[in-house]
Amino acid sequence: MDIRVLRYFLTVAREENISNAAKSLHVTQPTLSRQLMELESDLGIKLFLRSSGNRTITLTEEGMLLRKRAEEILDLVEKTESELMAPGESISGNIHIGSGETHVISLLSKEIKGIREEHPDIHFHFFSGNADNVTERLDHGLIDFGVLAEPSNISKYNSIFLPATDTWGLLMRKDHPLAEKESIEASDLWDIPLINSSQRLTSNAFSKWLKDDYEKLNLVATYTLLYNASLLVKDNIGCALCLDKIISTSEDSELCFRPLIPKLEARWHIVWKKYQVFSKPSEFFLNKLQEAFIGK
Repeated sequence: MDIRVLRYFLTVAREENISNAAKSLHVTQPTLSRQLMELESDLGIKLFLRSSGNRTITLTEEGMLLRKRAEEILDLVEKTESELMAPGESISGNIHIGSGETHVISLLSKEIKGIREEHPDIHFHFFSGNADNVTERLDHGLIDFGVLAEPSNISKYNSIFLPATDTWGLLMRKDHPLAEKESIEASDLWDIPLINSSQRLTSNAFSKWLKDDYEKLNLVATYTLLYNASLLVKDNIGCALCLDKIISTSEDSELCFRPLIPKLEARWHIVWKKYQVFSKPSEFFLNKLQEAFIGK
């Protein structure tokens, strides 16, 4: 597949109209239509559903899969071009980091601040997602580093332990009956509606904490990132099992957080692929992380 044709394909997928896409790409409509037909022919699949009435184009299931992969491919191409075109002597370029929601990022922020003061042409780009999202992008080379919490499979990567932990607990409204307690036991969870992370590894961690009674929980919703779940908590749909220090529970907040007992903690690591060849900025960043955190 030609990179140029993939860009054509993504533009049509975005515009949902051949004429509008052709104008955006500064090519003629017949040229664009021919390129898309050749792409479908080469792949042997139908990528678009074409409506004769309003000329709207939508993606088939195969087209949606190609869009996802094409976006990943072009992101990787742009990342590679940026690394190769960076000036040879100076340290400049982009560093891509994927992470879940955690206050542990503040540890990296201190190092990033120092790096930016020393090398202002190094730029950092953060991708937010759960461990599944982060490891997928890391494995495909779309990010340089991932920040992962145990019990993620840290062993498949090189890693540095970050000297901070998060605590699992229950996020709830302040007028919830359990808000009167200082900590939450397993028996407190059986009869209330709960919202939990959609990650399989998180479910496994809670299953061990609950002594394999995870299936007894009344799960009414799942979340990838906690902010949306906190809105459900505010509307009294359920209480969220989550990490602390992510959602504000200050005095003026409607919400409060209570830790689980026995304590369940998340230890964090910054990871990268084994045998990875780093760009100059990424190698410089890694050296700073090793100086800051190894041995602490």
